[in-house]
Amino acid sequence: MADGPLLAQLHFGREDAERDVQDGLLLRGGFLPNAAYRGALSGRKMLIIGRKGSGKSAICMQLKSDGVGHYAGTELIPPDETVGEEIRRFELQGLPGDSAKALIWRYLFAVYAARHLVAHAKGAHGRRPDSVKALARFLKQNGESADGRFGDRLAQAARGLQTSLSLEAFGIKAGLDLAQAPLSEGVRATRQLDVVERGVARAFADLGCDAPDGGGAHGPLLLMVDQLELVWSAETDSNSMVIGLLLAAKHTASLYGRAVSVLLFLRADIYDSLHFGEGDKFRGDELRITWTEQALRDLALARARASAGAELTPEAPWGDLFPAEVEGEETATYLFRRCLPRPRDAIQFLNLCQETASLIHGRDRITEADVVQAGRQFSDWKLKDLALEYLVAHPFLKHLFPLFQNTGYVVTRAVLATRFEAAAESLHRLFPAYADALTVTGVVDVLYAVGFLGVRRGNDVVFAGGDDLPAQFHETEFHVHPCFRAALGATSAIDLRHFEIGAAAGRVIQGGFPGSFDTSSGSAPTRDHRLVQELRRSCHSILAQTSRAVSLAQGAQDEIAQQINRVLDEVNGLSSGATSAYDLEDRVLTTAHYFDTLAAQLLAGGLDDTTGAGDVVRRVQEEARRLRRQAGGSYGSSGNSSGP
Repeated sequence: MADGPLLAQLHFGREDAERDVQDGLLLRGGFLPNAAYRGALSGRKMLIIGRKGSGKSAICMQLKSDGVGHYAGTELIPPDETVGEEIRRFELQGLPGDSAKALIWRYLFAVYAARHLVAHAKGAHGRRPDSVKALARFLKQNGESADGRFGDRLAQAARGLQTSLSLEAFGIKAGLDLAQAPLSEGVRATRQLDVVERGVARAFADLGCDAPDGGGAHGPLLLMVDQLELVWSAETDSNSMVIGLLLAAKHTASLYGRAVSVLLFLRADIYDSLHFGEGDKFRGDELRITWTEQALRDLALARARASAGAELTPEAPWGDLFPAEVEGEETATYLFRRCLPRPRDAIQFLNLCQETASLIHGRDRITEADVVQAGRQFSDWKLKDLALEYLVAHPFLKHLFPLFQNTGYVVTRAVLATRFEAAAESLHRLFPAYADALTVTGVVDVLYAVGFLGVRRGNDVVFAGGDDLPAQFHETEFHVHPCFRAALGATSAIDLRHFEIGAAAGRVIQGGFPGSFDTSSGSAPTRDHRLVQELRRSCHSILAQTSRAVSLAQGAQDEIAQQINRVLDEVNGLSSGATSAYDLEDRVLTTAHYFDTLAAQLLAGGLDDTTGAGDVVRRVQEEARRLRRQAGGSYGSSGNSSGP
C-alpha cells in the first residue's frame, strides 16, 4: 500500500505539452516514444496526424528537446491568430487560393532557413561564403531580422510578395523589374520567390549542408508547424491555408533535399476534411497517431514514475496506488475504457482520481468510491469537450446529445430514426447550411466519426480509430461510448421507460439539457453572422486589390474605393445589430449583383488592363461569384477560388 507522501507526489502531467515541458515532467521520462515519434525523428514521415489531445504537441516538444546533436537546428513556426488571419487573407490575382497560400508558406520556410544559415554558417562551418552574406543582406533589406513581432514581419512579407521584394542582395534588380513587368500578381510573386529560394539552396550547397552525410558534421534543419487548429475554421480560406501548407512543405523538402526536414502536426478532422487534386501524393508522408489500452497503461506508469520519483513496478499503480478493481472490473481497464484513446483524456482522468482521493477526501490511497466519483465528473467534462472540439466542423453536435439522454446506451437505427424525426425540423431550422448532413444516416456517420457512437460488429463493439471502416448502412446497433454515459444518464444498456419525444425536441432546440452546457458562451456563429462576415471580407478584398493597382489613376482608385466603402458601411451596420431588418441572403445576392454592375461599368468606362484596372475588375467579378456561392450555403470546401 502506498504511503501518504507518495500519493501526494503522484501527478500524471498537464493537459498540454508546453506546460509539461515547463514542469520538466516530459524531460524526466514522462514522454513515451511511439511510432509517430520514431517516424518523425527518422525523417521518413512529414505529416503527423491525430485527434485533439493525442500527443502531437508532446512529440513536437520532445523533438525540440532531442534535436541537439540530431538536427542542425529546430524551428517551430507559431501559427497564432494574427499569423493565421494574414495567411487566410493572402491572395494573388491569377492564382487559385491554395496556390497563393502555398507561396506565402514557401516564403516563410525560405526565411526561416535563411536566418538559420546566417547564424549557422560561422558557428558550425567556420566560414560565411558569399551566398550566405547575400542572405544576410536580403533579410536586412526586407525587415526579416529575428527582432520584431512575427505577425508584423509576416504582414510585410505578404505585401512584398504581392508587390515587390527587395532582391538586390542576390545581384539583380529582380524585384523592381518584376514589379514593372506586365505580369499577373501570381506570376510576379512566383518569380520573386524563385529568386529567394535559389539563394537559400545555393547557400546550403556552398556550406555542404545538403551533402549525403549532412556536411559530415550535422543533421538537417527541422522546420515544424503545430496547432493549426487555433487559426482554422471550416471555410474556404482556412482549408486553402492548410492545403497551401501541405503543398509548400512538399516543395520545400524537395527543393532543399537533405539540408531541411519539414514536419507538420495536423488534427485528423482538419486533414480529413481537405479535398484537393494532389492529396494522393501525401499518403506516403502520413503517419496517424493511435493509442491502445496497453500504450495508455505504459504512459501512466512512465508518468507516475517521473512524478513520484519511485521505482514503481508495472503492476504497482493498479494494486497499490489505485484499487485492484472498480465495479467488478480490473481498474486500468475500467479507467481506459471510459476515456477516448488519447493521452490527454487518460491524464485528466488519472489526475482527477488522485485529486479526489488526496485533496477532497484526504486519503492516503485511491479507493473505488474515489474512482467512481471522479468518473462522473470526468464524463461531464468530456461531453462538453467533445462539442467544443468539433464546434467548427459540426456546430450542431451538442444539439444531438439530448437524443441519447436518460435512456439506454444501446440504440438501434430504427429507434434513432424515431427520435431524430421529432427533432429534425428544429435542427434544420437552426442549421440550414447543414441540412443535407442532418439526416439519420448523416447523424450516425458524424457521431461515429467523432467517437460518440460505436457500432456492433459480430460480438464486438467498434469505435472509430485507426483503419476501421465507417458505420455501414446495413449496421443497425450502436452503443454510446462509455466515456459519455454517466453525463447522459445512460448507464444501463436499455431503458424500458418510454422515450419523451416532445421533451427531447425541446432540449435539442436549446442545444443541451440541465447542467450540461452554458448556452451563453461558446456557441457556433449563426449563418446570418457568417454571411455578414462574407460581405465584409469581399469589400476588404476589393479595397485591397484597388490599393495595389499602382498603374490606375488616383482619381479612379478613389472613386472605386468610395463606392466599396459605402457597401462596407452598410455591412458594418448589419453586424452591429440591424440584421433583423433584412433578409441576409437577399442582401448578399443584391451585393453580388451590384459588384457585377460595377465591373460592367468599369469596363464600359474603358477601365481595363490598359489602364491598370484589369486586376480590380477581375477581383470584383470573383467576389460577386463567391458571394452567390455563399448565399447558397456553400461552406467548408477547399475549392480553388482565390479567396481573401
